[in-house]
Amino acid sequence: MPGARILLVEDDQLNQALVRAVLARSADLMLRDADLVVAGSLAEARVVLASGPVDVVLLDMQLPDGSGLALAAELRSQSAPPPAVVALTGAAAEQRGPALAAGCAAVLGKPYTTADLCELLAAHLPRGQPATPRPAWAAPSSSDF
Repeated sequence: MPGARILLVEDDQLNQALVRAVLARSADLMLRDADLVVAGSLAEARVVLASGPVDVVLLDMQLPDGSGLALAAELRSQSAPPPAVVALTGAAAEQRGPALAAGCAAVLGKPYTTADLCELLAAHLPRGQPATPRPAWAAPSSSDF
């Protein structure tokens, strides 16, 4: 079964590398095989979204060309079913309400654990069902990060 298509809208290269590493090392086959597409700005994200469907959008709230809330609201207002949007923010308590109101399905505070990221992604993939995990001997644990 092919992996999901996940759009990471994040301008920080270290955070981009972290998400890429978490997915690559995930015990969840669907996450490990996911097609992770990275956009460093709202403009880049719009280009990716116009190129084809995505299953989940991991959306930073503060981007060089505006607030991630604007993109979340745009996605919510589309006629086609929008992808699940997970807001990534360093101010989760303050931005939870506005993010949910803009159409985000969930808010994940930075810094987050690998387990929290994987659990949220798996819950918001199509049908909300993660694929069968690799055997424990084949998968690094989240404590390896």
